[in-house]
Order: sequence, then structure tokens, then C-alpha cells
Amino acid sequence: MKKYNVGYTTGVFDLFHVGHLNVLRRSKEQCNYLIVGVSTEDLVLSYKKKLPIIPFEQRIKIVEAIKYVDKVVVQETMDKLAAWEEYKFDVMFHGDDWRGNPLFEEVEKKFHNVGVEIVYFPYTKGVSSTIVKQKISV
Repeated sequence: MKKYNVGYTTGVFDLFHVGHLNVLRRSKEQCNYLIVGVSTEDLVLSYKKKLPIIPFEQRIKIVEAIKYVDKVVVQETMDKLAAWEEYKFDVMFHGDDWRGNPLFEEVEKKFHNVGVEIVYFPYTKGVSSTIVKQKISV
């Protein structure tokens, strides 16, 4: 029996790599139904100040094809409470690279008030979309 019923995670999922797969696999191991938000280009540009390499429509198709994912949704805002209001998940999963970020500290407080947990997974060392981009450009 899994600890959670509905789980939620989000990401850009640009240049999909094993770190992305690890978060999705580990998330699904803990919940019966996994909803994944894929960030739009506008959202990514607003906080990373750069555009993803892979177009949004293709990133959606890639994430939809992963066997651990039950539903893919569009993430147009960083407002995680608004996502909870729409999808009513029990838990949000994320890589621990965001732990301690002021945005997530605020999210943790809001989620605590509505009974949602945040589970952080260890960041997969040695792999990221940034590292992949750097290797390609060499």
C-alpha cells in the first residue's frame, strides 16, 4: 500500500535525463496517482531568464510517455497552492535542490495549513540539463 493517494510534481523537463526520471519514479513509488506539471516557456523565462531548448509541446509528449506519470498538466505559474486547489493532491514531490528556497519555504507553510506534505528527493549528482548543455557546447 502506498503512503499517498494523489501526488504532484513539476518541472521544465528540458533535455530529459536520468535525474528527471528518478524524481518521477520515486514519486510514483509513493503515490497511487501522479500528476506532473510541465512548465511553459513563458514561466521558465520569467524565473530562469532563458528559454528551454526543447519546445513545450515536445516536453509534454516526453513526460506523457513516461510510465510513472498518470496525468500531465500545464504549469503556467509558480503558485503551488493554486495547483493544489485545482488538483487536490496529498503530497508534492520535488528535488532537494529547491529545499530552503524562499519560494518553497512559503509553499511549505501554505501546504501545512491544508494538510499537504512536501517530500524532497536527493538531487541526482552529476546530471542536470545545464550540465548536458555544457557538454554539448564543448
